Amino acid sequence: QVRLVESGGGLVQPGGSLRLSCAVSGTSFTFSAMGWYRQAPGKERELVARIWNDGSTDYQDAVKGRFTVSRDNAKKTVDLQMNNLKPDDTADYLCNAHRFIDYWGQGTQVTVSS
Repeated sequence: QVRLVESGGGLVQPGGSLRLSCAVSGTSFTFSAMGWYRQAPGKERELVARIWNDGSTDYQDAVKGRFTVSRDNAKKTVDLQMNNLKPDDTADYLCNAHRFIDYWGQGTQVTVSS
């Protein structure tokens, strides 16, 4: 079965950086899109960034210029480099992979606080 495992979350001060990684196992096929969503307490899950198999990307306006999404199809990984983090970035970050249906990881917590 397909399994997505995130790593790299934690506590960081405003202005700091974190890199999230997601490794996919249990499948040999290539996903059409891979990316990251986040969900803060009391809020709906929202797209942060995703990268399509052709290399094109989508970013939420609030993270443009600060976050960069990348993927390695051979390793079946998708990463999210987050720079200049802000308290509003605090959330549970979930890895997503899409091929006809969505697959989700368990999430990794990112807390931005001084």
